[in-house]
Amino acid sequence: MLELVVFICGAMVMALEMVGSRILAPHMGTSIIVWTSLIGIILGCLSLGYWLGGKLADRSPNRKALAGIILLAALSIGLTAMVNGPLLAVLRKAMPDIYVGSIVATVLLFAAPSVLLGMVSPYAVRLRISELATSGALVGRLYAISTVGSIVGTFLSGFVLVAFLGSSTTLLVIAIILALTAILAAPSFKIAGAAGAAFLATLLMLSLSARAGLDEAGLADVDTRYNRIRVTTGHDAITGRPIRAMTTNPGGTQSAMFLDDTLELALRYTKFFDMGRHFVPHARQALMLGGGAYSYPRHLLAQNPDMKLDVVELDPGMTALARRWFDLHDDPRLRIVHEDARTFLQRTEKKYDLAFVDVFNSHYAIPFHLATLEAAQSLRASLHDGGAAVINTISAIEGRPGQLLRAQLATLRQAFTQVLVFPVRSPYSGETVQNLILVALTTAGEPDLTSADPAMQAMLDQRWTRPIPEDLPPLTDEYAPVDRYALGMVLR
Repeated sequence: MLELVVFICGAMVMALEMVGSRILAPHMGTSIIVWTSLIGIILGCLSLGYWLGGKLADRSPNRKALAGIILLAALSIGLTAMVNGPLLAVLRKAMPDIYVGSIVATVLLFAAPSVLLGMVSPYAVRLRISELATSGALVGRLYAISTVGSIVGTFLSGFVLVAFLGSSTTLLVIAIILALTAILAAPSFKIAGAAGAAFLATLLMLSLSARAGLDEAGLADVDTRYNRIRVTTGHDAITGRPIRAMTTNPGGTQSAMFLDDTLELALRYTKFFDMGRHFVPHARQALMLGGGAYSYPRHLLAQNPDMKLDVVELDPGMTALARRWFDLHDDPRLRIVHEDARTFLQRTEKKYDLAFVDVFNSHYAIPFHLATLEAAQSLRASLHDGGAAVINTISAIEGRPGQLLRAQLATLRQAFTQVLVFPVRSPYSGETVQNLILVALTTAGEPDLTSADPAMQAMLDQRWTRPIPEDLPPLTDEYAPVDRYALGMVLR
């Protein structure tokens, strides 16, 4: 039975780590900095647990103590499930430094259960050892069983639990499994283990009930295969109009829709995508990388009856939410492809007049493989001569906060004939971090920056005309330090 206990605890360690990334994502992002903090802290805590477990086992090796350790781990995970949201919201405001914030958040939420679960294997080894001559084989067998459990836990949480249950619910399921495992470790511990499991099951029922209430109120907190997505309904801070918003990362809203006019663009930066038709007025075939809540695709097709649009969205779960909450309906002119944008660009043979790129949802989570020269060359190859790409990014222009933009410009200029920069919020402030719309043209010559449409002219007038330093090399698949450049927006 100890082998089964070690297997289960090994599985739950990795399940905890996998779920931890989703717990942190809405508040800290999904950058390599967050993953480094999560993996490093948990590994450190496991090491501490191995040491403590070995010392405690030598002092008083008994199954009831092992069961108590496992039950404590279960209860600490249950506590994490209940307090992670409010705690992370406070830390996000108190610690804007992503390095410090992600480390502190990981320690507070995951250190205790990681230490406790780390104690299980050495304690089990001590309980099993009876002869010194076979101790090496025993240690090897139990740690191999624990590692196999970790492998199973990785696939179970990544492919099944998170996608179907959600982050906090998965934590409670992990906690319940561990509470029942405490009974396996020591049958005499069954009353305490059963009580712990019943308590955690009650928390699980309350959590599921709360999620159902959110759904009825027009809110959602959903884990898909690729994202943790939050949908909220309220009123726009500027206009007071009813609005529904989608967020996947900290630092802003990724998509939004006015409820009183679902085709009107609610986010200012998305209106700048209309410049694509200004620079390529003959466009009939368009591509959009990154569907989000499909606000701009719906707008584009409504405004241009002769347009056909392919949308490449990685996450089918996001598309499902767009259908449920953001008025997305089937349209014969709209083709949705659920695939990574980079792999789509590499395999497609179709040519487009216009490409819209909206994959940089936050400066906390930048898909580096879509920012490299190789990606830019594939994007250019997908366009007809005379076509253009309209790209949303988040950066400043000058100084350290503008490193990402300058690296992107260096990259795009090697694939396109010319690149124009349009700040969305502050057209004269070079160190303001904001949405920047990059228009990458395949044609030479002075672009037309005049329009009879006042709204279009106002956007064209925001073109950045001051010199931009060419002080950074292009991003490549081999070297693309986008996380370091993005960090410059936070640490000034």
